[in-house]
Amino acid sequence: HRHTHMHTHTHAHTHACTHTHAHTHAERHTHAHTCTHTCTEAHTCTHMHRGTHACTHTCTDERTEAHTCAHMHAEAYTHAHTHVHTCTEAHTCTEAHMHAHMHAYTRTDERTEAHTCAHMHAEAYTHAHTH
Repeated sequence: HRHTHMHTHTHAHTHACTHTHAHTHAERHTHAHTCTHTCTEAHTCTHMHRGTHACTHTCTDERTEAHTCAHMHAEAYTHAHTHVHTCTEAHTCTEAHMHAHMHAYTRTDERTEAHTCAHMHAEAYTHAHTH
């Protein structure tokens, strides 16, 4: 049957304006199924930073039955104003879904004007057989 994983997280904080965004996506896949990965990110700030990042990935391979995907998402930003980050991810697969999820979030002292956030999002999932 189909397996759908929906992950949504939103965090808002007030803090000044340097934004660094690194996005690396590595995969290797050989699979007899369709895998769809959708990631939508919205960055809204009360001052001068506005940005939207969206990426959609679809991979299909009808030849074999082993699929490995690796997704790395890293962000670092320093702000002195309100920042809202919303990420919605949807995984829909027609095969068995083994999902590993790791989150690391660090922030500096809330009492300071300069706020540094580091967000690490890593996902790895393997598909093996129909269920």
